[in-house]
Amino acid sequence: MPESEQLGHLGTESPESAHPGRRLSELVEQAARCTTDCCGASSMMAEGGADRPAAVTHPDLAGLVSVQLRSGDGPIPAALERGEPVDSADLLRDERWPEYRAMALDAGVRSSVTIPFRRSGLTVTLSLYSFRPGALEDAPHGPARALGDLAASCLVRDRSYRAALTEVDQLGAALRSRPVVDQACGIVMHVLGCDADTAFGVLRRISQGTNRKLSEVAAAVVDKRGRGLEKELVSLHN
Repeated sequence: MPESEQLGHLGTESPESAHPGRRLSELVEQAARCTTDCCGASSMMAEGGADRPAAVTHPDLAGLVSVQLRSGDGPIPAALERGEPVDSADLLRDERWPEYRAMALDAGVRSSVTIPFRRSGLTVTLSLYSFRPGALEDAPHGPARALGDLAASCLVRDRSYRAALTEVDQLGAALRSRPVVDQACGIVMHVLGCDADTAFGVLRRISQGTNRKLSEVAAAVVDKRGRGLEKELVSLHN
């Protein structure tokens, strides 16, 4: 698939259906295909929390990612810290990252490069691997960079979309609960002979004191029509 088509495919998927793992899977598959002498790729997303979604083109590469996260030593942690590409032209001669090097060489990997992409508090790392030493020197400036840039932008867009959906859901829940809250306020106003603001304050104090949602408290008041709650309501009002 030409690079332009790969970029188009990566960028047009619906944010609603795009899980971070799926975005990363597409990124590694496409980056590996368009990078000369690349035998595989891995990608990881870091966003400040403990959860770090990752994707690999081959199961053997999963170990290369996990050993770095476990030890905190390797090109991925280095790229996250520096914010710039970290490469090893020949892992056989490199003296850095002993655990990572040992596992990579055991898998036949002789060179690697990790490219970070930072967007709005989110960092995506793209690691490319080769069986040949010195084969990935131009990778940080090739098509893989364009793919990584686009993937990071898509992940930020997806995050914003999910946040918007959550806000809409919360707003919808608030709107659905509004009628019952208004009814409960009316009942409290009748029992206490108070205004609407005072009645709402009473319901809110019950909610906080019983660790229940305001809508649940309101539903209970409406269900009982205030009966049996007079003393509690009066004590909270006073």
